[in-house]
Amino acid sequence: MHEIFKGLCVAILIIVAGFAATTPARAVVELDITQGNVQPLPIAISDFQSQDGLGKKISDVVSADLKRSGLFAPIDPSAFIQKGLGPDVSPNFQDWTVINAQALVVGRVSPEADGRLRVEFRLWDVFAGQQLDGQQFYTNPDNWRRVGHIIADAIYERVTGEKGYFDSRVVFVSESGDKANRVKRLAIMDQDGANVRYLTDGRDLVLTPRFSPNRQEVTYMSFGNGEPRVYLLQLETGQREIVGNFPGMTFAPRFSPDGQKVIMSLQQNGNANIYAMDLRSRATTRLTSTSAIDTSPSYSPDGTRIVFESDRGGRQQLYTMGADGSNQQRISFGDGSYSTPVWSPRGDLIAFTKQSGGQFQIGIMRPDGSGERILTSGFHNEGPTWAPNGRVLMFFRDQKGGGGPQLYSIDLTGYNEQKVPTSGYASDPAWSPLLD
Repeated sequence: MHEIFKGLCVAILIIVAGFAATTPARAVVELDITQGNVQPLPIAISDFQSQDGLGKKISDVVSADLKRSGLFAPIDPSAFIQKGLGPDVSPNFQDWTVINAQALVVGRVSPEADGRLRVEFRLWDVFAGQQLDGQQFYTNPDNWRRVGHIIADAIYERVTGEKGYFDSRVVFVSESGDKANRVKRLAIMDQDGANVRYLTDGRDLVLTPRFSPNRQEVTYMSFGNGEPRVYLLQLETGQREIVGNFPGMTFAPRFSPDGQKVIMSLQQNGNANIYAMDLRSRATTRLTSTSAIDTSPSYSPDGTRIVFESDRGGRQQLYTMGADGSNQQRISFGDGSYSTPVWSPRGDLIAFTKQSGGQFQIGIMRPDGSGERILTSGFHNEGPTWAPNGRVLMFFRDQKGGGGPQLYSIDLTGYNEQKVPTSGYASDPAWSPLLD
């Protein structure tokens, strides 16, 4: 299995020296994404200079990332007046103003003597006529797509003031075959659907994969030998181990923010309670003790609190508690039932699935239960997962009569919903932190 995981770790050297970014006292290019429906920023992304066409491929990745965010509107290159612009020349800003570009990105890809690539870019504020950012990267040629994601993140952060999310991956369940005999394999891909790699062979049913904070380990549930068990999988080596041999069935595993624990639901005698396991000592701590079904636990980003779902009140609702199981309290009070809660990496919101009025909805609320807002609704939506910047959610959707689930993303405004491309059916997505 080692070949499956080859190349997951990528070292990219970032050098800012020689491309010093000048920040005007009052930049024209600025987006406040804390507001409602933001008008996308017109941005011109020139094909990066290169000898072999790779520059255009990288700039295309940058353009696609920024466009998918819904915050940027890349201008059609056919409208460009000044063409072939590189990072060493100051643009003729009038040529870009006339086509309504508020920002301009130029770059170059050059081969190094040691076989690596040097990728340079500059971000210009067209109206102010000043450079906003400039960096260069050294990397293996095979990693050109990742450089594009890193550049898109740099532009996103410089313009919005928020961290980007493009240099990240998603682990998910890839589904194929007839509905009655569906094969489910664990898979991993870039956040835009590229570079799919399969992590399991499909012989055992897999569910609920989740990333470790260290980015090189996932936990998931598998029905190996007829019983569900929680596994840890090392992405680099392919090594797999069972978290613990419990007498009942284990569900919905998720890591603690420091990666030292796995929290999960253990079913015994018809009910299910939540347990935490220390991955070093393998000691377990029982956190809930009810005759109900308590499941789908998720830590707050500081590790002090947990959100989970429980039917202890008669139907599935959301509850929070301390990381030690103390102070359990209900936070959802709307019509319908609530499930699959997950805490935002920013700590300010909890995403959830809600079933109400014959519809499955993806929504968010504050950790105290206030401010509930539905982002999207449909025949079957489920399983939200947060982008590492806490501004975008991914989930899976089954269309009525559609044959199988597909992945979608939506931002916190609820306006920018998009299908995430996968080669087949896909479910149970989990977004990684930003890569190192």
